[in-house]
Amino acid sequence: MSNHVHLIMTPDRERGISRVMHLVGTRYVQYFNRLHARTGALWQGRFKGTLIDTDRYLLACYRYVELNPVRAGMVSRPDDYPWSSYHANANGKPDPLVSPHFGYEALGRDEASCMAAYRRLFEGELDSATLQAIRESVHKGWALGAPDFLDRIARLSHRRVRPTPRRV
Repeated sequence: MSNHVHLIMTPDRERGISRVMHLVGTRYVQYFNRLHARTGALWQGRFKGTLIDTDRYLLACYRYVELNPVRAGMVSRPDDYPWSSYHANANGKPDPLVSPHFGYEALGRDEASCMAAYRRLFEGELDSATLQAIRESVHKGWALGAPDFLDRIARLSHRRVRPTPRRV
C-alpha cells in the first residue's frame, strides 16, 4: 500500500517477528534514506501485530491483505497489484519472501490444486463482520479467533486478548 504494509508471518522462534521488524526498521530505513538523500524515521510508531487463529481466520486474513489494494481503489483485481503475495499463492510465481503456510497447503493435494482453491477464495468479497473483526483486531492489537482459541491464548499469555464485554 502507499502508506502501510501488511505482513502475515509465522515465526519459528520466540520474538521472531519483533526481530524481523527491528531489522527492517533499521536496515531498510538506512538503505531508503541513503537512496533518497534523507534522514530520520521512515515510519511512524511501532508495528501492530495480531495473533491469528489459523483454523478460522488465516485464509480470511490472506484475503483481507490481498484485497486491500482493490478495496482502496488502486487496482481492480488482486493480481494487478505488483507488490502482492497473490502472484505466488494464486499463480505460483516464485517469490523469496513467500513461504506456503500449512493452512494454505491444506487447500489441496498438490501445488496446482492449492493455487486453484486459493483463486476461488477471491471469487467473492469478505463479509462485513469478518472485515470488521480483522480491522478491529489489527488496530487494537487483539488476538483474532474463535472464543476457545482466545481463551487458550489468554491463559497461556496471562493477558487479555480481547476487549471486555460492555456493561449495560
